[in-house]
Amino acid sequence: MGKVYVFDHPLIQHKTALIRKAETSVKDFRELVKEISMLMCYEATRDLPLEDVDIETPLCKTTVKMLEGEDIALVPILRAGLGMVDGMLNMVPNAKVGHIGLYRDPDTHEPIEYYCKLPNDIGHRQVFVLDPMLATGGSAAAAIDFIKARGGKDIIFMCIIAAPEGIEVLQKAHPDVDIFIAAKDSHLNDHAYIVPGLGDAGDRLYGTK
Repeated sequence: MGKVYVFDHPLIQHKTALIRKAETSVKDFRELVKEISMLMCYEATRDLPLEDVDIETPLCKTTVKMLEGEDIALVPILRAGLGMVDGMLNMVPNAKVGHIGLYRDPDTHEPIEYYCKLPNDIGHRQVFVLDPMLATGGSAAAAIDFIKARGGKDIIFMCIIAAPEGIEVLQKAHPDVDIFIAAKDSHLNDHAYIVPGLGDAGDRLYGTK
């Protein structure tokens, strides 16, 4: 079973609290999501493989540790997942970026795909699927289905806020996928929104209603 990591870092918790506030502006919300993603990336990439590399400093030759290649793919779930990409790219600038477009049927809450474009070598990359909210888990599970169908194997899911229901669905659908979460909330309401949550992440990122 994949592991679930809930961050307790003070900076992540503080910035997550700020994006929950109803009065947080679109500009501040967008910048905070970027910052949270960057901080989460720092921890989520802790197990990336390293190799010994010989270099020369201004003083002498030495052997240092460097990443064993940077075979990483970021796959945001449109549209809210786009808000997490820049923060991740600040940490892993050579990563390739794919995109998956899903929307949730307002009546059934089931995910419907309308776009999927992934790197051709997705099967050789560690894939980070990005979406600020893990609510019902349906969109996340479907997105990972699409990635696996196109050859993706080493997959991590990253979100800022998650509901227990979504975690359970995602773990059941993809027990091999680790989940990284900034905050685990109480539950979903009757409209499948996370409580206490922060509202609609896409609307708050882009100023739409």
